Amino acid sequence: MDFDFSDDQEQLRDAVRKWVDKGYSFDRRRATEKAGGFDRAAWNELAELGLCGLYVPEDDGGLGMGPTEGMVVMEELGRGIVLEPLNQALIAGAIVANYADAATKAAWLPRISSGEALVVLAYQEQGARYALNACKATAQAANGGYQVQGHKSVVPVGDQADAFLVPAQFNGKTALFLVERSASGVSCRGYGTQDGGRAAEVQLDHAAATLVTLDGQTALEHAVDIGIAATCAEAVGVMDKAMTITAEYLTTRKQFGAVIGSFQALRHRAADMKMQLELARSMSYYASLKLNAPTAERRAAMARAKYQLGSSMRFVGQQAVQLHGGIGVTNEYIVSHYFKKLTQLEMTFGDSLHHLGEVSACMEDKAGVFA
Repeated sequence: MDFDFSDDQEQLRDAVRKWVDKGYSFDRRRATEKAGGFDRAAWNELAELGLCGLYVPEDDGGLGMGPTEGMVVMEELGRGIVLEPLNQALIAGAIVANYADAATKAAWLPRISSGEALVVLAYQEQGARYALNACKATAQAANGGYQVQGHKSVVPVGDQADAFLVPAQFNGKTALFLVERSASGVSCRGYGTQDGGRAAEVQLDHAAATLVTLDGQTALEHAVDIGIAATCAEAVGVMDKAMTITAEYLTTRKQFGAVIGSFQALRHRAADMKMQLELARSMSYYASLKLNAPTAERRAAMARAKYQLGSSMRFVGQQAVQLHGGIGVTNEYIVSHYFKKLTQLEMTFGDSLHHLGEVSACMEDKAGVFA
Protein backbone atom coordinates (compact mmCIF):
# COMPACT_ATOMS: atom_id res chain seq x y z
CA MET A 1 0.00 0.00 0.00
CA ASP A 2 1.30 3.44 -0.96
CA PHE A 3 1.36 5.81 2.03
CA ASP A 4 3.02 8.68 0.14
CA PHE A 5 1.05 11.89 -0.12
CA SER A 6 0.30 13.40 -3.51
CA ASP A 7 1.75 16.72 -4.63
CA ASP A 8 -1.62 18.40 -4.08
CA GLN A 9 -1.85 17.02 -0.55
CA GLU A 10 1.67 18.20 0.25
CA GLN A 11 0.85 21.65 -1.10
CA LEU A 12 -2.26 21.72 1.08
CA ARG A 13 -0.19 20.74 4.10
CA ASP A 14 2.36 23.43 3.32
CA ALA A 15 -0.31 26.13 2.98
CA VAL A 16 -1.90 25.26 6.32
CA ARG A 17 1.47 24.97 8.07
CA LYS A 18 2.52 28.41 6.80
CA TRP A 19 -0.72 29.92 8.10
CA VAL A 20 -0.25 28.27 11.51
CA ASP A 21 3.41 29.35 11.76
CA LYS A 22 2.89 32.92 10.56
CA GLY A 23 -0.76 33.70 11.30
CA TYR A 24 -1.55 31.82 14.48
CA SER A 25 1.16 32.58 17.00
CA PHE A 26 1.07 31.51 20.63
CA ASP A 27 0.40 35.12 21.60
CA ARG A 28 -2.61 35.25 19.28
CA ARG A 29 -3.92 32.02 20.74
CA ARG A 30 -3.51 33.36 24.28
CA ALA A 31 -5.38 36.52 23.31
CA THR A 32 -8.20 34.44 21.81
CA GLU A 33 -8.36 32.34 24.95
CA LYS A 34 -8.64 35.44 27.13
CA ALA A 35 -11.32 36.86 24.83
CA GLY A 36 -13.53 33.80 25.21
CA GLY A 37 -11.97 30.98 23.21
CA PHE A 38 -13.14 31.70 19.67
CA ASP A 39 -11.94 34.22 17.09
CA ARG A 40 -14.25 34.82 14.13
CA ALA A 41 -11.38 36.52 12.28
CA ALA A 42 -9.26 33.37 12.54
CA TRP A 43 -12.25 31.32 11.40
CA ASN A 44 -12.60 33.54 8.34
CA GLU A 45 -8.90 33.08 7.58
CA LEU A 46 -9.39 29.30 7.61
CA ALA A 47 -12.34 29.77 5.27
CA GLU A 48 -10.24 31.92 2.92
CA LEU A 49 -7.84 28.98 2.62
CA GLY A 50 -10.82 26.90 1.49
CA LEU A 51 -10.66 24.64 4.54
CA CYS A 52 -14.29 25.05 5.62
CA GLY A 53 -15.36 23.61 2.27
CA LEU A 54 -12.95 20.69 2.29
CA TYR A 55 -15.75 18.09 2.31
CA VAL A 56 -18.28 20.20 0.39
CA PRO A 57 -18.71 19.12 -3.27
CA GLU A 58 -17.27 21.43 -5.89
CA ASP A 59 -20.73 21.99 -7.40
CA ASP A 60 -21.80 23.48 -4.08
CA GLY A 61 -18.82 25.81 -3.75
CA GLY A 62 -16.41 23.54 -1.89
CA LEU A 63 -13.16 21.76 -2.66
CA GLY A 64 -14.70 18.28 -2.89
CA MET A 65 -11.75 16.62 -1.17
CA GLY A 66 -11.66 13.50 0.99
CA PRO A 67 -10.51 12.02 4.32
CA THR A 68 -6.79 12.08 3.51
CA GLU A 69 -6.87 15.83 2.84
CA GLY A 70 -8.91 16.28 6.02
CA MET A 71 -6.28 14.35 7.97
CA VAL A 72 -3.46 16.46 6.53
CA VAL A 73 -5.22 19.71 7.46
CA MET A 74 -6.18 18.62 10.98
CA GLU A 75 -2.63 17.48 11.73
CA GLU A 76 -1.29 20.92 10.89
CA LEU A 77 -3.95 22.70 12.91
CA GLY A 78 -3.09 20.40 15.79
CA ARG A 79 0.55 21.47 15.65
CA GLY A 80 -0.63 25.03 16.29
CA ILE A 81 -3.29 23.97 18.86
CA VAL A 82 -5.73 26.09 16.89
CA LEU A 83 -8.86 26.84 18.93
CA GLU A 84 -11.31 27.32 16.07
CA PRO A 85 -13.20 24.01 15.51
CA LEU A 86 -12.58 23.21 11.84
CA ASN A 87 -13.63 19.61 12.48
CA GLN A 88 -17.18 20.93 12.87
CA ALA A 89 -17.08 22.40 9.35
CA LEU A 90 -15.90 19.03 8.04
CA ILE A 91 -18.78 17.29 9.81
CA ALA A 92 -21.39 19.80 8.69
CA GLY A 93 -20.22 19.85 5.08
CA ALA A 94 -20.18 16.07 4.76
CA ILE A 95 -23.48 15.42 6.54
CA VAL A 96 -25.48 18.09 4.72
CA ALA A 97 -23.94 17.02 1.39
CA ASN A 98 -24.71 13.33 1.93
CA TYR A 99 -28.07 13.37 3.70
CA ALA A 100 -29.99 16.62 3.11
CA ASP A 101 -32.42 17.35 0.30
CA ALA A 102 -31.56 19.60 -2.62
CA ALA A 103 -33.15 22.72 -1.11
CA THR A 104 -31.26 22.37 2.17
CA LYS A 105 -28.00 21.73 0.32
CA ALA A 106 -28.50 24.83 -1.81
CA ALA A 107 -29.30 26.95 1.25
CA TRP A 108 -26.44 25.82 3.48
CA LEU A 109 -23.52 24.21 1.65
CA PRO A 110 -22.22 27.40 -0.03
CA ARG A 111 -22.45 29.22 3.32
CA ILE A 112 -20.67 26.41 5.17
CA SER A 113 -17.96 26.33 2.52
CA SER A 114 -17.37 30.08 2.60
CA GLY A 115 -17.23 30.16 6.41
CA GLU A 116 -20.25 32.46 6.51
CA ALA A 117 -22.23 29.83 8.42
CA LEU A 118 -20.59 28.00 11.30
CA VAL A 119 -22.68 24.86 11.75
CA VAL A 120 -21.79 22.56 14.66
CA LEU A 121 -22.94 19.15 15.83
CA ALA A 122 -25.06 19.36 19.00
CA TYR A 123 -25.59 15.75 20.04
CA GLN A 124 -24.35 15.22 23.60
CA GLU A 125 -26.90 15.01 26.38
CA GLN A 126 -26.47 14.77 30.13
CA GLY A 127 -26.25 11.18 31.29
CA ALA A 128 -25.73 9.73 27.80
CA ARG A 129 -22.06 8.80 28.47
CA TYR A 130 -21.15 8.98 24.75
CA ALA A 131 -23.93 6.54 23.72
CA LEU A 132 -25.26 7.74 20.36
CA ASN A 133 -28.62 6.00 20.81
CA ALA A 134 -29.34 7.79 24.11
CA CYS A 135 -31.29 10.73 22.73
CA LYS A 136 -34.01 12.38 24.82
CA ALA A 137 -34.61 15.42 22.60
CA THR A 138 -37.88 15.22 20.69
CA ALA A 139 -39.25 16.74 17.49
CA GLN A 140 -42.71 17.27 16.09
CA ALA A 141 -44.27 18.53 12.91
CA ALA A 142 -45.66 22.06 13.27
CA ASN A 143 -46.71 24.91 11.00
CA GLY A 144 -45.62 23.09 7.86
CA GLY A 145 -42.19 22.41 9.33
CA TYR A 146 -40.67 20.97 12.47
CA GLN A 147 -39.97 21.98 16.06
CA VAL A 148 -37.35 20.52 18.40
CA GLN A 149 -37.51 20.31 22.19
CA GLY A 150 -34.50 19.31 24.29
CA HIS A 151 -31.16 20.19 25.85
CA LYS A 152 -27.71 19.59 24.35
CA SER A 153 -24.48 19.82 26.32
CA VAL A 154 -20.86 20.72 25.57
CA VAL A 155 -21.71 22.03 22.10
CA PRO A 156 -18.51 23.39 20.47
CA VAL A 157 -18.63 27.22 20.30
CA GLY A 158 -22.38 26.81 20.73
CA ASP A 159 -23.05 30.44 21.62
CA GLN A 160 -21.04 31.63 18.59
CA ALA A 161 -22.30 29.13 15.98
CA ASP A 162 -24.86 30.06 13.36
CA ALA A 163 -26.71 26.75 13.39
CA PHE A 164 -26.73 23.28 14.95
CA LEU A 165 -27.11 19.76 13.63
CA VAL A 166 -29.42 18.22 16.23
CA PRO A 167 -30.54 14.58 16.58
CA ALA A 168 -34.03 14.23 18.06
CA GLN A 169 -36.70 11.55 18.42
CA PHE A 170 -39.40 11.81 15.75
CA ASN A 171 -42.14 9.20 15.24
CA GLY A 172 -40.27 6.67 17.34
CA LYS A 173 -36.84 6.93 15.72
CA THR A 174 -33.91 9.34 15.62
CA ALA A 175 -34.01 12.02 12.93
CA LEU A 176 -31.46 14.76 12.30
CA PHE A 177 -32.46 18.42 12.14
CA LEU A 178 -30.76 21.72 11.42
CA VAL A 179 -31.65 24.47 13.91
CA GLU A 180 -30.52 28.07 13.52
CA ARG A 181 -29.19 29.74 16.67
CA SER A 182 -31.30 32.81 15.88
CA ALA A 183 -34.51 30.75 15.82
CA SER A 184 -37.17 31.42 18.42
CA GLY A 185 -36.88 29.08 21.39
CA VAL A 186 -33.08 28.67 21.20
CA SER A 187 -31.00 29.80 24.17
CA CYS A 188 -27.29 29.23 24.80
CA ARG A 189 -25.03 29.48 27.82
CA GLY A 190 -21.41 29.67 26.77
CA TYR A 191 -18.31 28.87 28.82
CA GLY A 192 -14.61 28.27 28.38
CA THR A 193 -13.15 24.79 28.10
CA GLN A 194 -9.96 23.56 29.74
CA ASP A 195 -7.96 23.71 26.51
CA GLY A 196 -8.77 27.42 26.10
CA GLY A 197 -11.60 26.88 23.63
CA ARG A 198 -15.32 27.43 24.00
CA ALA A 199 -18.48 25.36 24.37
CA ALA A 200 -22.09 25.93 25.39
CA GLU A 201 -25.22 24.41 26.82
CA VAL A 202 -27.99 24.73 24.24
CA GLN A 203 -31.65 24.72 25.25
CA LEU A 204 -34.21 24.13 22.51
CA ASP A 205 -37.78 25.07 23.46
CA HIS A 206 -39.99 24.19 20.49
CA ALA A 207 -37.33 25.69 18.25
CA ALA A 208 -38.07 25.85 14.53
CA ALA A 209 -36.00 23.28 12.63
CA THR A 210 -35.26 22.01 9.14
CA LEU A 211 -35.28 18.26 8.60
CA VAL A 212 -31.95 16.95 7.30
CA THR A 213 -32.80 13.24 7.28
CA LEU A 214 -35.23 10.83 8.91
CA ASP A 215 -32.39 8.29 9.14
CA GLY A 216 -30.81 10.32 11.87
CA GLN A 217 -29.02 7.46 13.62
CA THR A 218 -27.03 6.59 10.51
CA ALA A 219 -26.24 10.25 9.88
CA LEU A 220 -25.25 10.80 13.53
CA GLU A 221 -22.89 7.81 13.54
CA HIS A 222 -21.34 9.07 10.31
CA ALA A 223 -20.94 12.57 11.77
CA VAL A 224 -19.26 11.28 14.93
CA ASP A 225 -16.93 9.04 12.90
CA ILE A 226 -15.85 12.03 10.81
CA GLY A 227 -15.22 13.82 14.09
CA ILE A 228 -13.20 10.90 15.48
CA ALA A 229 -10.97 10.72 12.40
CA ALA A 230 -10.42 14.49 12.55
CA THR A 231 -9.69 14.33 16.28
CA CYS A 232 -7.15 11.54 15.76
CA ALA A 233 -5.35 13.56 13.09
CA GLU A 234 -5.42 16.71 15.21
CA ALA A 235 -4.01 14.78 18.16
CA VAL A 236 -1.11 13.51 16.02
CA GLY A 237 -0.26 17.11 15.19
CA VAL A 238 -0.45 18.13 18.85
CA MET A 239 1.76 15.22 19.94
CA ASP A 240 4.23 15.83 17.13
CA LYS A 241 4.75 19.44 18.18
CA ALA A 242 4.84 18.55 21.90
CA MET A 243 7.53 16.00 21.09
CA THR A 244 9.53 18.60 19.14
CA ILE A 245 9.32 21.13 21.98
CA THR A 246 10.37 18.50 24.52
CA ALA A 247 13.31 17.32 22.41
CA GLU A 248 14.53 20.91 22.03
CA TYR A 249 14.29 21.40 25.80
CA LEU A 250 16.25 18.20 26.49
CA THR A 251 19.07 19.35 24.22
CA THR A 252 19.38 22.84 25.76
CA ARG A 253 18.55 22.51 29.48
CA LYS A 254 21.63 21.81 31.57
CA GLN A 255 21.93 20.16 34.95
CA PHE A 256 25.12 19.13 36.80
CA GLY A 257 27.10 20.68 33.95
CA ALA A 258 25.55 18.54 31.21
CA VAL A 259 22.51 18.83 28.95
CA ILE A 260 19.77 16.68 30.46
CA GLY A 261 19.22 14.98 27.10
CA SER A 262 22.47 13.13 27.71
CA PHE A 263 20.98 11.31 30.72
CA GLN A 264 20.09 7.77 29.72
CA ALA A 265 16.82 7.60 31.69
CA LEU A 266 15.48 10.74 30.00
CA ARG A 267 16.61 9.55 26.57
CA HIS A 268 14.65 6.33 27.08
CA ARG A 269 11.53 8.27 28.05
CA ALA A 270 11.86 10.47 24.98
CA ALA A 271 12.23 7.32 22.84
CA ASP A 272 9.04 5.93 24.38
CA MET A 273 7.26 9.18 23.50
CA LYS A 274 8.40 8.81 19.90
CA MET A 275 7.15 5.21 19.79
CA GLN A 276 3.73 6.25 21.03
CA LEU A 277 3.60 9.13 18.55
CA GLU A 278 4.33 6.87 15.59
CA LEU A 279 1.86 4.25 16.77
CA ALA A 280 -0.76 6.98 17.04
CA ARG A 281 0.12 8.28 13.58
CA SER A 282 -0.37 4.86 12.00
CA MET A 283 -3.79 4.48 13.68
CA SER A 284 -4.78 7.95 12.52
CA TYR A 285 -3.94 6.89 8.97
CA TYR A 286 -6.02 3.76 9.55
CA ALA A 287 -9.00 5.82 10.73
CA SER A 288 -8.86 8.15 7.73
CA LEU A 289 -8.51 5.28 5.27
CA LYS A 290 -11.57 3.55 6.79
CA LEU A 291 -13.77 6.64 6.84
CA ASN A 292 -15.52 5.69 3.60
CA ALA A 293 -15.81 1.99 4.47
CA PRO A 294 -19.20 0.27 5.12
CA THR A 295 -20.82 1.39 8.37
CA ALA A 296 -19.96 -1.59 10.61
CA GLU A 297 -16.36 -1.70 9.40
CA ARG A 298 -16.00 2.06 9.74
CA ARG A 299 -17.44 2.14 13.26
CA ALA A 300 -15.13 -0.62 14.46
CA ALA A 301 -12.10 1.09 12.92
CA MET A 302 -12.90 4.42 14.58
CA ALA A 303 -13.19 2.79 18.00
CA ARG A 304 -9.83 1.01 17.59
CA ALA A 305 -8.13 4.20 16.42
CA LYS A 306 -9.61 6.43 19.12
CA TYR A 307 -8.67 3.98 21.87
CA GLN A 308 -5.04 3.85 20.73
CA LEU A 309 -4.90 7.60 20.23
CA GLY A 310 -6.29 8.10 23.72
CA SER A 311 -3.56 5.95 25.24
CA SER A 312 -0.86 7.70 23.22
CA MET A 313 -2.20 11.18 24.03
CA ARG A 314 -2.16 10.48 27.74
CA PHE A 315 1.39 9.10 27.64
CA VAL A 316 2.92 11.77 25.41
CA GLY A 317 1.21 14.62 27.25
CA GLN A 318 2.28 13.41 30.67
CA GLN A 319 5.87 12.74 29.60
CA ALA A 320 6.16 16.15 27.94
CA VAL A 321 5.18 17.84 31.18
CA GLN A 322 7.35 15.62 33.40
CA LEU A 323 10.46 15.96 31.25
CA HIS A 324 10.14 19.73 31.50
CA GLY A 325 9.83 19.68 35.26
CA GLY A 326 8.01 22.48 37.07
CA ILE A 327 7.93 24.83 34.07
CA GLY A 328 5.85 22.25 32.18
CA VAL A 329 2.73 23.04 34.21
CA THR A 330 2.93 26.83 34.09
CA ASN A 331 0.34 28.68 32.04
CA GLU A 332 3.02 30.95 30.56
CA TYR A 333 4.90 28.06 28.97
CA ILE A 334 3.53 26.55 25.77
CA VAL A 335 3.90 22.86 26.62
CA SER A 336 1.21 23.08 29.32
CA HIS A 337 -1.27 24.14 26.63
CA TYR A 338 -0.36 21.12 24.51
CA PHE A 339 -0.93 18.92 27.55
CA LYS A 340 -4.36 20.45 28.18
CA LYS A 341 -5.29 20.07 24.53
CA LEU A 342 -4.34 16.38 24.56
CA THR A 343 -6.30 15.85 27.76
CA GLN A 344 -9.43 17.31 26.18
CA LEU A 345 -8.99 15.51 22.84
CA GLU A 346 -8.77 12.20 24.71
CA MET A 347 -12.36 12.79 25.89
CA THR A 348 -13.72 14.20 22.63
CA PHE A 349 -16.17 11.96 20.73
CA GLY A 350 -15.81 9.29 23.41
CA ASP A 351 -13.04 8.68 25.93
CA SER A 352 -10.66 5.73 25.95
CA LEU A 353 -12.77 3.54 28.24
CA HIS A 354 -15.83 4.06 26.04
CA HIS A 355 -13.97 3.05 22.91
CA LEU A 356 -12.32 0.11 24.65
CA GLY A 357 -15.86 -1.13 25.27
CA GLU A 358 -16.72 -0.57 21.61
CA VAL A 359 -13.63 -2.52 20.51
CA SER A 360 -14.51 -5.32 22.91
CA ALA A 361 -18.06 -5.50 21.59
CA CYS A 362 -16.77 -5.80 18.02
CA MET A 363 -14.52 -8.70 19.03
CA GLU A 364 -17.11 -10.81 20.86
CA ASP A 365 -18.03 -12.95 17.87
CA LYS A 366 -14.48 -13.35 16.62
CA ALA A 367 -12.73 -14.85 19.65
CA GLY A 368 -10.69 -11.67 20.11
CA VAL A 369 -9.41 -11.53 16.54
CA PHE A 370 -9.88 -8.39 14.41
CA ALA A 371 -11.69 -8.87 11.10
